[in-house]
Amino acid sequence: MSSPRQLMASLRMLLVLTLLLGVLYPAVVWGVGRLGLADRADGSLVRRDGVVVGSSLLGQDFRDARWFRGRPSASAYAGAVSGGSNLAATARGQLDQVRTRQEQWAGVGAGAAPADALTASASGLDPHVSPADALAQVSRVADANGLDDSVVRRLVDAHVQGRSLGFVGQPRVNVLELNLALDALVTR
Repeated sequence: MSSPRQLMASLRMLLVLTLLLGVLYPAVVWGVGRLGLADRADGSLVRRDGVVVGSSLLGQDFRDARWFRGRPSASAYAGAVSGGSNLAATARGQLDQVRTRQEQWAGVGAGAAPADALTASASGLDPHVSPADALAQVSRVADANGLDDSVVRRLVDAHVQGRSLGFVGQPRVNVLELNLALDALVTR
């Protein structure tokens, strides 16, 4: 049985930990987010003329021929149900999806389809494509917008992001940011 002294020590510890971990720590994390990383804390929202048009962290479904297409989404770009299909690479459903995307690639890009154009990302909301995927779409996008291929290729090259920290991941292109730059170029 606990003594009154042990009970008081337990209550003091509960109060101290509640204040430390339930009030002070969350306040510090919130403060760092608000002061030092406000853009990221708000979801990395992308604005155009003061209007939110998306997030640089979430993929969107661009189907019009004028735009670069993003990576396929297993969740149809629905953030509330994000996630991959969890199908094995050899599963019949996965093979059928890849085959369908391969057939559709002829209307999207030139040459052999890059792997990221055929497979959905783990989250189903990947905002990036590989530089190879974006470059394969240059001719279609240039034609649809009445631009020269070289102009659109330079736009893609300007939007290639290198590896994080110089060595993590692969080079990539944020499709929303690329499409916004394309729109600004076309509407000039």
